[in-house]
Amino acid sequence: MKPSYLLTVISTLLFTISAYAQQPEVFQKKGYAIDGYDVVSYFTENKPVKGDSTLVIEWKNAKWLFSTPKNLELFKKEPEKYDPQYGGYCAYGCSRGYKAPTMFDAYSIVNGKLYFNYNTDVRVIWNKDQENFIKKADLNWATINKK
Repeated sequence: MKPSYLLTVISTLLFTISAYAQQPEVFQKKGYAIDGYDVVSYFTENKPVKGDSTLVIEWKNAKWLFSTPKNLELFKKEPEKYDPQYGGYCAYGCSRGYKAPTMFDAYSIVNGKLYFNYNTDVRVIWNKDQENFIKKADLNWATINKK
């Protein structure tokens, strides 16, 4: 194998790996981020609202749906503001070192950030010590996001 060819292969692999590493995984069901719920609605309406398939944007290798054109525009301006923590996976599970799916009515907004839990029973546990669970999940996320 020629050195220039090997160098090309290695640089291509490194680029692919770094591009993958920069794209955090987002919890998706039925082909949509957060099962098609409008993440902005958690902040603007204080409840989960299903998005409309005609109001869609691609971000972080996922399709995000919105319930209103206004929510779509809000997301376009500041997607990080509405982006669920830990890719929308269960925050309590992440604090324990693993990814778990979530129910989208089992959510909390803590210090302006959206967190989901496996279900409302797990959310009860989560609510008892959110601050420490968030610290643990923040530490674990970089590792478990690669799994």
